[in-house]
Amino acid sequence: MSLVKFEKDGGVATLTIDRAETMNPLGAPGDGEEFASVCDQINTDMDIRCVILTGAGRAFSAGGDVKAMKERSGTFGGVPPAISDGYRNNIHRILRALYGLRVPVIAAVNGPAIGLGCDVACLADIRIASDKAKFGVTFLKLGIIPGDGGTWILPRVIGMSRAAELFYTGDVIGAEQAREWGLVSRVVEHDILLAEARAMAEKIAMMPPHALRHTKNLLRQGTQISYDTALEMAANTQALMHPTDDHMEGVSALIEKRTPNFKGG
Repeated sequence: MSLVKFEKDGGVATLTIDRAETMNPLGAPGDGEEFASVCDQINTDMDIRCVILTGAGRAFSAGGDVKAMKERSGTFGGVPPAISDGYRNNIHRILRALYGLRVPVIAAVNGPAIGLGCDVACLADIRIASDKAKFGVTFLKLGIIPGDGGTWILPRVIGMSRAAELFYTGDVIGAEQAREWGLVSRVVEHDILLAEARAMAEKIAMMPPHALRHTKNLLRQGTQISYDTALEMAANTQALMHPTDDHMEGVSALIEKRTPNFKGG
């Protein structure tokens, strides 16, 4: 059964993790390949300017498949080198695919986002939470370590001290605490979560597609480079933007006091 439900409406693509009956676990054989395929499709479609990532049913994602861990099957079975390769070639492909999306990603966190599910949510550029959302990185409670790059991701989102607290205690926090800690931008009533995410995505999708993708890249690179390098990258990228039709459209719209119509030229 397919894991990811893909829908495209105008400039917005919605990806729904669709294993609702089991709270959307991740890591079954083939999951990485499916995520990689759909993310490649998005990256090559210049009509798509924003992605909404959410979960089906009552959870965003409960994380890795605990039943498979118990059975030591699939990605979680075999000798240690096989398990290591299972992470590299399957679970990590999910994460690399999402991290590699060139357009902005909004995670509409509709319920529990636990373990790998929390890591996946944290790879989004923006997170909006339902008031029913919960977040946790409970790997130690299962006798394992954060195997999904979460020790790299989470401190960049909420800071080292709070990330360490969640990892070391295994605590699960609610939506309001997640907002206070900067894990999500806002908390909304559950029934309007997707509508709120959609409204934001449509606003983003009105922006010029090339400049939008380059801005995401500059934001991403800015967390890892010096200020001088950031300025150099900005200068070089800006030189690519000034000759575009979209730049002229934006300037003209401002002067003429109208809404710009960016076409990607």
